[in-house]
Amino acid sequence: MQNSRIYLDNAATSFPKPPAVMKAVMDYAGRCGASAGRGAYAEAQTSAKVIRQCREKLSALFNGQNPDHFIFTLNCTDALNLAIHGWLRPGDHAICTAMDHNSILRPLNYLSVHNGISITRIKADARTGLVAPTDIESAIRPDTRLICVGHGSNVTGTVQPIRQIGAIAQKHGIAFLVDAAQTAGHVPIDVQADGIDFLACPGHKGLLGPLGTGFLYIRPGREEKLNSLRQGGTGSVSEKDIQPDFMPDKFEAGSHNAIGIAGLSAALDHILKRGINALAEHQRAICGTFIEGVENVEGLKILGPQGVAHRVAVFSVRIDGISPLELATRLEKDFGILTRAGLHCAPGAHATIGSDQTTSAAPDVGTTRLSFGAFNTLNEAQFAADALASIALGTAAAAT
Repeated sequence: MQNSRIYLDNAATSFPKPPAVMKAVMDYAGRCGASAGRGAYAEAQTSAKVIRQCREKLSALFNGQNPDHFIFTLNCTDALNLAIHGWLRPGDHAICTAMDHNSILRPLNYLSVHNGISITRIKADARTGLVAPTDIESAIRPDTRLICVGHGSNVTGTVQPIRQIGAIAQKHGIAFLVDAAQTAGHVPIDVQADGIDFLACPGHKGLLGPLGTGFLYIRPGREEKLNSLRQGGTGSVSEKDIQPDFMPDKFEAGSHNAIGIAGLSAALDHILKRGINALAEHQRAICGTFIEGVENVEGLKILGPQGVAHRVAVFSVRIDGISPLELATRLEKDFGILTRAGLHCAPGAHATIGSDQTTSAAPDVGTTRLSFGAFNTLNEAQFAADALASIALGTAAAAT
Protein backbone atom coordinates (compact mmCIF):
# COMPACT_ATOMS: atom_id res chain seq x y z
CA MET A 1 0.00 0.00 0.00
CA GLN A 2 1.08 3.59 -0.59
CA ASN A 3 -0.63 6.95 -0.45
CA SER A 4 0.78 8.61 -3.58
CA ARG A 5 -0.58 7.83 -7.03
CA ILE A 6 1.65 6.41 -9.76
CA TYR A 7 0.66 7.41 -13.27
CA LEU A 8 1.19 4.50 -15.69
CA ASP A 9 -0.96 5.56 -18.62
CA ASN A 10 1.72 7.37 -20.61
CA ALA A 11 0.67 5.54 -23.78
CA ALA A 12 -2.49 7.70 -23.66
CA THR A 13 -0.71 10.93 -22.77
CA SER A 14 2.43 11.62 -20.77
CA PHE A 15 2.27 12.94 -17.25
CA PRO A 16 3.84 14.83 -15.66
CA LYS A 17 5.29 17.26 -18.18
CA PRO A 18 8.62 19.03 -17.74
CA PRO A 19 8.10 22.18 -15.62
CA ALA A 20 9.32 24.30 -18.55
CA VAL A 21 6.28 23.23 -20.58
CA MET A 22 3.79 24.84 -18.21
CA LYS A 23 6.02 27.89 -17.93
CA ALA A 24 6.13 28.27 -21.72
CA VAL A 25 2.35 27.92 -22.02
CA MET A 26 1.72 30.46 -19.29
CA ASP A 27 4.32 32.83 -20.70
CA TYR A 28 2.73 32.66 -24.15
CA ALA A 29 -0.74 33.22 -22.73
CA GLY A 30 0.38 36.13 -20.55
CA ARG A 31 2.93 37.85 -22.73
CA CYS A 32 2.17 37.08 -26.37
CA GLY A 33 -1.27 35.67 -27.20
CA ALA A 34 -1.07 36.60 -30.88
CA SER A 35 -1.70 34.52 -34.00
CA ALA A 36 1.28 34.05 -36.29
CA GLY A 37 1.02 35.66 -39.72
CA ARG A 38 -1.95 37.79 -38.72
CA GLY A 39 -0.13 41.04 -38.10
CA ALA A 40 3.18 42.87 -38.41
CA TYR A 41 3.29 43.88 -34.73
CA ALA A 42 5.86 42.42 -32.35
CA GLU A 43 3.60 39.86 -30.66
CA ALA A 44 2.53 38.31 -33.99
CA GLN A 45 6.17 38.11 -35.02
CA THR A 46 7.00 36.47 -31.69
CA SER A 47 4.30 33.88 -32.34
CA ALA A 48 5.77 33.13 -35.76
CA LYS A 49 9.22 32.77 -34.17
CA VAL A 50 7.92 30.29 -31.58
CA ILE A 51 6.38 28.15 -34.31
CA ARG A 52 9.50 28.33 -36.47
CA GLN A 53 11.78 27.36 -33.59
CA CYS A 54 9.60 24.36 -32.79
CA ARG A 55 9.85 23.15 -36.39
CA GLU A 56 13.63 23.48 -36.22
CA LYS A 57 13.81 21.45 -33.00
CA LEU A 58 11.64 18.71 -34.51
CA SER A 59 13.91 18.64 -37.55
CA ALA A 60 16.96 18.31 -35.31
CA LEU A 61 15.43 15.50 -33.26
CA PHE A 62 14.24 13.45 -36.24
CA ASN A 63 16.97 14.44 -38.74
CA GLY A 64 14.54 16.10 -41.12
CA GLN A 65 15.66 17.54 -44.43
CA ASN A 66 13.75 20.81 -44.05
CA PRO A 67 12.00 22.25 -40.96
CA ASP A 68 9.17 23.56 -43.15
CA HIS A 69 8.21 19.94 -43.86
CA PHE A 70 7.07 19.42 -40.26
CA ILE A 71 3.36 20.19 -40.49
CA PHE A 72 1.56 20.91 -37.23
CA THR A 73 -1.62 18.91 -36.62
CA LEU A 74 -4.15 18.42 -33.83
CA ASN A 75 -2.60 15.09 -32.78
CA CYS A 76 -1.18 11.92 -34.31
CA THR A 77 -4.59 10.75 -35.58
CA ASP A 78 -4.99 14.01 -37.47
CA ALA A 79 -1.54 13.58 -38.99
CA LEU A 80 -2.28 10.00 -40.06
CA ASN A 81 -5.54 11.08 -41.67
CA LEU A 82 -3.74 13.81 -43.60
CA ALA A 83 -1.21 11.32 -44.94
CA ILE A 84 -3.65 8.50 -45.73
CA HIS A 85 -6.48 10.55 -47.20
CA GLY A 86 -4.11 12.94 -48.92
CA TRP A 87 -1.95 10.28 -50.57
CA LEU A 88 -4.24 7.43 -51.63
CA ARG A 89 -6.32 7.61 -54.79
CA PRO A 90 -9.28 5.47 -55.94
CA GLY A 91 -8.05 2.02 -56.96
CA ASP A 92 -4.78 2.22 -55.00
CA HIS A 93 -3.48 -0.62 -52.84
CA ALA A 94 -2.19 -0.04 -49.30
CA ILE A 95 -0.35 -2.32 -46.90
CA CYS A 96 -0.71 -2.12 -43.12
CA THR A 97 -0.18 -4.55 -40.24
CA ALA A 98 -2.33 -6.47 -37.79
CA MET A 99 -0.72 -4.55 -34.92
CA ASP A 100 -1.77 -1.12 -36.14
CA HIS A 101 -3.95 1.28 -34.19
CA ASN A 102 -7.42 2.31 -35.36
CA SER A 103 -5.90 5.64 -36.36
CA ILE A 104 -4.45 3.76 -39.34
CA LEU A 105 -7.10 1.08 -39.76
CA ARG A 106 -10.17 3.30 -39.76
CA PRO A 107 -9.00 5.78 -42.42
CA LEU A 108 -7.91 2.88 -44.61
CA ASN A 109 -11.21 1.07 -44.14
CA TYR A 110 -13.13 4.26 -44.89
CA LEU A 111 -11.27 4.67 -48.16
CA SER A 112 -11.82 1.01 -48.95
CA VAL A 113 -15.58 1.50 -48.70
CA HIS A 114 -15.86 4.97 -50.22
CA ASN A 115 -12.90 5.28 -52.62
CA GLY A 116 -12.33 1.72 -53.74
CA ILE A 117 -8.81 1.27 -52.40
CA SER A 118 -7.69 -2.25 -51.46
CA ILE A 119 -5.86 -3.19 -48.28
CA THR A 120 -3.52 -6.00 -47.27
CA ARG A 121 -3.06 -6.40 -43.53
CA ILE A 122 0.16 -8.25 -42.67
CA LYS A 123 -0.04 -10.75 -39.82
CA ALA A 124 2.29 -10.50 -36.85
CA ASP A 125 3.90 -13.13 -34.66
CA ALA A 126 1.40 -14.12 -31.98
CA ARG A 127 4.04 -14.18 -29.25
CA THR A 128 6.04 -11.04 -29.97
CA GLY A 129 3.76 -8.95 -32.17
CA LEU A 130 6.60 -8.49 -34.65
CA VAL A 131 5.93 -8.29 -38.38
CA ALA A 132 8.39 -9.85 -40.82
CA PRO A 133 9.63 -7.28 -43.37
CA THR A 134 9.74 -10.08 -45.96
CA ASP A 135 5.99 -10.54 -45.55
CA ILE A 136 5.47 -6.86 -46.34
CA GLU A 137 7.64 -7.12 -49.43
CA SER A 138 5.75 -10.22 -50.59
CA ALA A 139 2.48 -8.28 -50.36
CA ILE A 140 3.60 -5.50 -52.71
CA ARG A 141 1.64 -5.28 -55.97
CA PRO A 142 1.97 -3.05 -59.04
CA ASP A 143 -0.79 -0.82 -57.64
CA THR A 144 0.67 -0.55 -54.12
CA ARG A 145 1.00 3.14 -53.26
CA LEU A 146 1.45 3.21 -49.48
CA ILE A 147 2.94 1.08 -46.70
CA CYS A 148 1.69 2.00 -43.20
CA VAL A 149 3.33 0.72 -40.03
CA GLY A 150 2.75 1.48 -36.38
CA HIS A 151 6.30 1.76 -35.07
CA GLY A 152 5.46 0.84 -31.47
CA SER A 153 2.37 -1.05 -30.37
CA ASN A 154 0.16 0.73 -27.85
CA VAL A 155 -0.89 -2.74 -26.62
CA THR A 156 2.30 -4.80 -26.33
CA GLY A 157 5.07 -2.23 -26.70
CA THR A 158 6.41 -4.15 -29.71
CA VAL A 159 8.74 -2.01 -31.84
CA GLN A 160 8.69 -2.89 -35.53
CA PRO A 161 11.89 -2.90 -37.67
CA ILE A 162 11.07 0.28 -39.59
CA ARG A 163 14.54 0.72 -41.07
CA GLN A 164 14.27 -2.62 -42.87
CA ILE A 165 10.71 -1.86 -43.96
CA GLY A 166 11.72 1.61 -45.13
CA ALA A 167 14.48 0.11 -47.28
CA ILE A 168 11.92 -2.18 -48.89
CA ALA A 169 9.57 0.73 -49.57
CA GLN A 170 12.38 2.75 -51.16
CA LYS A 171 13.48 -0.23 -53.25
CA HIS A 172 10.00 -0.45 -54.77
CA GLY A 173 9.34 3.29 -54.96
CA ILE A 174 6.41 3.13 -52.51
CA ALA A 175 5.63 5.80 -49.93
CA PHE A 176 6.26 4.74 -46.33
CA LEU A 177 4.09 6.09 -43.49
CA VAL A 178 5.18 5.52 -39.88
CA ASP A 179 2.90 6.01 -36.88
CA ALA A 180 5.31 6.94 -34.09
CA ALA A 181 2.71 7.59 -31.40
CA GLN A 182 4.40 5.22 -28.94
CA THR A 183 8.03 5.68 -29.93
CA ALA A 184 8.69 9.37 -30.62
CA GLY A 185 10.63 10.70 -27.65
CA HIS A 186 11.37 7.20 -26.38
CA VAL A 187 13.69 5.77 -29.05
CA PRO A 188 15.78 7.30 -31.84
CA ILE A 189 13.99 7.90 -35.16
CA ASP A 190 15.89 9.17 -38.20
CA VAL A 191 13.53 9.94 -41.07
CA GLN A 192 16.36 9.86 -43.61
CA ALA A 193 18.15 6.71 -42.46
CA ASP A 194 14.83 4.94 -41.81
CA GLY A 195 13.50 5.72 -45.29
CA ILE A 196 10.38 7.44 -43.93
CA ASP A 197 8.24 9.49 -46.32
CA PHE A 198 5.56 10.44 -43.78
CA LEU A 199 6.15 10.45 -40.02
CA ALA A 200 3.07 11.01 -37.84
CA CYS A 201 3.57 11.87 -34.16
CA PRO A 202 1.60 13.26 -31.24
CA GLY A 203 3.20 16.09 -29.33
CA HIS A 204 1.65 15.07 -26.02
CA LYS A 205 3.00 11.54 -25.44
CA GLY A 206 6.72 10.75 -25.48
CA LEU A 207 7.50 14.25 -26.75
CA LEU A 208 6.10 15.55 -23.43
CA GLY A 209 4.18 18.49 -24.88
CA PRO A 210 0.59 19.58 -24.26
CA LEU A 211 -2.51 17.80 -25.50
CA GLY A 212 -3.77 19.15 -28.82
CA THR A 213 -0.36 19.06 -30.50
CA GLY A 214 1.13 16.80 -33.15
CA PHE A 215 2.82 16.84 -36.52
CA LEU A 216 3.26 15.13 -39.85
CA TYR A 217 6.70 15.12 -41.43
CA ILE A 218 6.55 15.04 -45.23
CA ARG A 219 9.69 14.03 -47.11
CA PRO A 220 10.64 16.77 -49.60
CA GLY A 221 9.09 15.94 -52.97
CA ARG A 222 6.21 13.97 -51.53
CA GLU A 223 4.23 17.15 -50.80
CA GLU A 224 3.75 17.67 -54.52
CA LYS A 225 1.45 14.64 -54.75
CA LEU A 226 -0.08 14.87 -51.27
CA ASN A 227 -3.49 16.51 -51.34
CA SER A 228 -4.30 19.02 -48.62
CA LEU A 229 -7.43 18.23 -46.61
CA ARG A 230 -8.11 21.76 -45.37
CA GLN A 231 -8.10 25.09 -47.10
CA GLY A 232 -8.35 28.54 -45.57
CA GLY A 233 -6.42 31.46 -44.20
CA THR A 234 -2.65 31.21 -43.92
CA GLY A 235 -1.58 34.83 -43.58
CA SER A 236 0.33 34.42 -46.86
CA VAL A 237 -0.62 35.36 -50.45
CA SER A 238 -3.95 36.57 -49.10
CA GLU A 239 -4.74 38.20 -52.45
CA LYS A 240 -5.44 34.72 -53.85
CA ASP A 241 -8.51 32.66 -53.04
CA ILE A 242 -6.73 29.34 -53.55
CA GLN A 243 -4.57 27.50 -51.04
CA PRO A 244 -0.81 28.17 -51.37
CA ASP A 245 1.18 25.30 -52.86
CA PHE A 246 4.36 25.94 -50.85
CA MET A 247 5.39 24.47 -47.51
CA PRO A 248 4.21 24.55 -44.81
CA ASP A 249 1.22 26.70 -45.80
CA LYS A 250 -0.19 24.11 -48.20
CA PHE A 251 -1.22 21.94 -45.24
CA GLU A 252 -1.73 24.48 -42.42
CA ALA A 253 -4.99 26.39 -42.83
CA GLY A 254 -6.27 28.61 -40.04
CA SER A 255 -4.60 29.86 -36.88
CA HIS A 256 -2.08 27.56 -35.24
CA ASN A 257 -2.36 26.14 -31.73
CA ALA A 258 0.51 28.46 -30.93
CA ILE A 259 0.10 28.18 -27.18
CA GLY A 260 0.38 24.39 -27.43
CA ILE A 261 3.30 24.64 -29.84
CA ALA A 262 5.09 26.90 -27.35
CA GLY A 263 4.72 24.15 -24.76
CA LEU A 264 5.88 21.50 -27.23
CA SER A 265 8.92 23.60 -28.08
CA ALA A 266 9.87 23.73 -24.40
CA ALA A 267 9.39 19.96 -24.14
CA LEU A 268 11.70 19.44 -27.10
CA ASP A 269 14.35 21.52 -25.37
CA HIS A 270 14.13 19.09 -22.46
CA ILE A 271 14.41 16.04 -24.74
CA LEU A 272 17.27 17.45 -26.81
CA LYS A 273 19.17 18.39 -23.65
CA ARG A 274 18.67 15.01 -22.00
CA GLY A 275 19.36 13.17 -25.26
CA ILE A 276 17.20 10.61 -27.05
CA ASN A 277 19.74 7.86 -26.40
CA ALA A 278 19.57 8.49 -22.67
CA LEU A 279 15.77 8.39 -22.81
CA ALA A 280 15.93 5.11 -24.72
CA GLU A 281 18.29 3.67 -22.11
CA HIS A 282 15.85 4.72 -19.39
CA GLN A 283 13.08 2.86 -21.23
CA ARG A 284 15.24 -0.27 -21.40
CA ALA A 285 16.02 -0.05 -17.68
CA ILE A 286 12.32 0.34 -16.83
CA CYS A 287 11.50 -2.65 -19.04
CA GLY A 288 14.16 -4.80 -17.45
CA THR A 289 13.10 -3.98 -13.90
CA PHE A 290 9.41 -4.57 -14.59
CA ILE A 291 9.89 -7.81 -16.53
CA GLU A 292 12.21 -9.26 -13.89
CA GLY A 293 9.65 -8.42 -11.23
CA VAL A 294 6.72 -10.22 -12.86
CA GLU A 295 8.27 -13.15 -14.69
CA ASN A 296 7.53 -16.58 -13.27
CA VAL A 297 4.64 -15.29 -11.12
CA GLU A 298 1.87 -17.90 -11.07
CA GLY A 299 -1.23 -16.81 -12.98
CA LEU A 300 0.35 -13.58 -14.28
CA LYS A 301 1.13 -13.17 -17.96
CA ILE A 302 2.79 -10.41 -20.03
CA LEU A 303 1.58 -10.44 -23.62
CA GLY A 304 4.12 -9.37 -26.22
CA PRO A 305 7.93 -9.39 -26.17
CA GLN A 306 9.23 -11.10 -23.05
CA GLY A 307 12.57 -9.29 -22.96
CA VAL A 308 13.80 -5.72 -23.33
CA ALA A 309 14.59 -6.12 -27.05
CA HIS A 310 12.11 -4.94 -29.69
CA ARG A 311 9.94 -3.05 -27.23
CA VAL A 312 9.17 0.16 -25.40
CA ALA A 313 7.82 0.28 -21.85
CA VAL A 314 4.19 -0.47 -22.72
CA PHE A 315 2.95 -3.69 -21.12
CA SER A 316 -0.29 -5.62 -21.47
CA VAL A 317 -0.90 -8.02 -18.59
CA ARG A 318 -3.56 -10.51 -17.59
CA ILE A 319 -4.09 -12.36 -14.35
CA ASP A 320 -6.02 -15.63 -14.34
CA GLY A 321 -9.53 -15.23 -12.99
CA ILE A 322 -9.55 -11.41 -12.98
CA SER A 323 -11.02 -9.25 -15.72
CA PRO A 324 -8.81 -6.44 -17.11
CA LEU A 325 -11.15 -3.80 -15.67
CA GLU A 326 -11.21 -5.42 -12.23
CA LEU A 327 -7.41 -5.59 -12.23
CA ALA A 328 -7.11 -1.93 -13.19
CA THR A 329 -9.59 -1.01 -10.47
CA ARG A 330 -7.68 -2.98 -7.82
CA LEU A 331 -4.37 -1.48 -8.88
CA GLU A 332 -5.78 2.00 -8.36
CA LYS A 333 -7.75 1.30 -5.18
CA ASP A 334 -5.16 -0.79 -3.36
CA PHE A 335 -1.88 0.55 -4.74
CA GLY A 336 -2.58 3.95 -6.29
CA ILE A 337 -1.42 2.73 -9.72
CA LEU A 338 -3.23 4.28 -12.68
CA THR A 339 -3.58 2.02 -15.73
CA ARG A 340 -5.93 1.43 -18.65
CA ALA A 341 -8.05 -1.66 -19.29
CA GLY A 342 -9.72 -2.77 -22.53
CA LEU A 343 -8.86 -3.08 -26.21
CA HIS A 344 -6.97 0.21 -26.48
CA CYS A 345 -8.33 1.12 -29.94
CA ALA A 346 -6.24 -1.68 -31.46
CA PRO A 347 -8.48 -4.73 -31.98
CA GLY A 348 -6.08 -6.33 -34.46
CA ALA A 349 -3.27 -6.29 -31.92
CA HIS A 350 -5.45 -8.01 -29.35
CA ALA A 351 -6.56 -10.57 -31.92
CA THR A 352 -2.90 -11.25 -32.70
CA ILE A 353 -1.94 -11.94 -29.09
CA GLY A 354 -5.20 -13.75 -28.27
CA SER A 355 -6.61 -11.25 -25.77
CA ASP A 356 -9.74 -10.63 -27.82
CA GLN A 357 -11.39 -13.76 -26.39
CA THR A 358 -13.02 -14.38 -23.03
CA THR A 359 -11.84 -17.50 -21.22
CA SER A 360 -12.48 -18.94 -17.78
CA ALA A 361 -8.91 -18.09 -16.82
CA ALA A 362 -9.15 -14.51 -18.12
CA PRO A 363 -12.74 -13.23 -18.22
CA ASP A 364 -13.61 -10.29 -20.51
CA VAL A 365 -11.67 -9.18 -23.54
CA GLY A 366 -8.58 -7.03 -23.65
CA THR A 367 -5.81 -6.50 -21.15
CA THR A 368 -4.71 -4.20 -18.38
CA ARG A 369 -2.06 -1.88 -19.79
CA LEU A 370 0.77 -0.31 -17.82
CA SER A 371 2.74 2.28 -19.82
CA PHE A 372 5.79 3.99 -18.34
CA GLY A 373 7.10 7.42 -19.27
CA ALA A 374 10.21 9.52 -19.00
CA PHE A 375 9.50 10.53 -15.41
CA ASN A 376 8.68 7.11 -14.01
CA THR A 377 11.43 5.62 -11.86
CA LEU A 378 12.87 2.16 -11.47
CA ASN A 379 11.38 2.08 -7.97
CA GLU A 380 7.93 2.70 -9.46
CA ALA A 381 8.46 -0.07 -12.00
CA GLN A 382 9.41 -2.43 -9.16
CA PHE A 383 6.43 -1.29 -7.08
CA ALA A 384 4.06 -1.97 -10.00
CA ALA A 385 5.58 -5.42 -10.52
CA ASP A 386 5.24 -6.21 -6.82
CA ALA A 387 1.61 -5.03 -6.82
CA LEU A 388 0.74 -7.30 -9.73
CA ALA A 389 2.52 -10.23 -8.14
CA SER A 390 0.63 -9.63 -4.90
CA ILE A 391 -2.73 -9.62 -6.67
CA ALA A 392 -1.87 -12.67 -8.77
CA LEU A 393 -0.64 -14.72 -5.83
CA GLY A 394 -3.59 -13.69 -3.68
CA THR A 395 -6.02 -14.65 -6.43
CA ALA A 396 -4.33 -18.01 -6.94
CA ALA A 397 -4.43 -18.73 -3.22
CA ALA A 398 -8.11 -17.83 -2.99
CA ALA A 399 -8.92 -20.19 -5.85
CA THR A 400 -7.35 -23.22 -4.12
